[in-house]
Amino acid sequence: MPVLTRLIPSPVVVDIRPGALDDLACVLADERISHSGKLAIAVSGGSGARLRARLEPTLPGATWYEVGGGTIDDAVRLASDIKAGHYDAVVGLGGGKIIDCAKFAAARVGLPLVAVATNLAHDGLCSPVATLDNDAGRGSYGVPNPIAVVIDLNVIREAPVRFVRSGIGDAISNISAVADWELSNRVNGEKIDGLAAAMARQAGEAVLRHPGGVGDDGFLQVLAESLVLTGIAMSVSGDSRPSSGACHEINHAFDLLFPKRAAAHGEQCGLGAAFAMYLRGAHEESAYMAEVLRRHGLPVLPEEIGFTDDEFVRAVEFAPQTRPGRYTILEHLDLTTDQIKDIYADYVKAIGS
Repeated sequence: MPVLTRLIPSPVVVDIRPGALDDLACVLADERISHSGKLAIAVSGGSGARLRARLEPTLPGATWYEVGGGTIDDAVRLASDIKAGHYDAVVGLGGGKIIDCAKFAAARVGLPLVAVATNLAHDGLCSPVATLDNDAGRGSYGVPNPIAVVIDLNVIREAPVRFVRSGIGDAISNISAVADWELSNRVNGEKIDGLAAAMARQAGEAVLRHPGGVGDDGFLQVLAESLVLTGIAMSVSGDSRPSSGACHEINHAFDLLFPKRAAAHGEQCGLGAAFAMYLRGAHEESAYMAEVLRRHGLPVLPEEIGFTDDEFVRAVEFAPQTRPGRYTILEHLDLTTDQIKDIYADYVKAIGS
């Protein structure tokens, strides 16, 4: 009898709830993760270091490594440090930069990675991608998915609220990204992975339609689950297509054109998604997306993150150059500078002030 299903690359443990950190030692004792208790734990000098004091007594076999930042050099240095340790697994405890460094290092030395997120700033906590700064700016490196994901909602509530808001923008942008994927399928015949698209779209819709806010455990649960599902969707499709379209091209343009002024990843992606939905003619959807982003305290106009209208137009015009070969509504319309200005003026009127 042939196997008529496919295996989905996903973590063996996903623990998202208030108090999840209290049981971290039990998760790490899972034989599929660590049979000896020898673990390399990467932490930052901030939230991760504070949690170390709380967790260290419960993990006597662990060695702790403080990671200085989120660069490729930091990740290579971490890999070199842990290479001779004969560990069972690597644990990334902290925000996105620490987890991405730990992902890269774990992949480099051939060990599984456990992601213990202390904020929900973006969907990278469970994705097969490590985003690291390098000499050319910022690069994305393919890595295996985490073998386990632990998110303690009590810890998430202690992080700056801006991190949660950023995650909201990143999750909601899935809706625009999947629409771009479908556009490329219609125009160019690009193959769509239906399961990956469904997972990413529903993850975005769950956050978009949820009536709660950043202070509610119920909403934080849905947001965390959505970010994890988005990461798994990327693993299913084999690339970032389920969560990265015109919205992320605009985000990357901000990062490249204005590296010292760029806002949070999810803030830029949310703004980019609302505008991209307007570009594709989905005006009601764009207005609703903008309304929800505003309700959560996220920007829907460039001035709200310190950019002028002309700088936004420049970013939109430059955006297609950030992902050569990716087809989105931006490549499809191939707008001139004046056309972008006119459509942006209409967008501003449509979403109101």
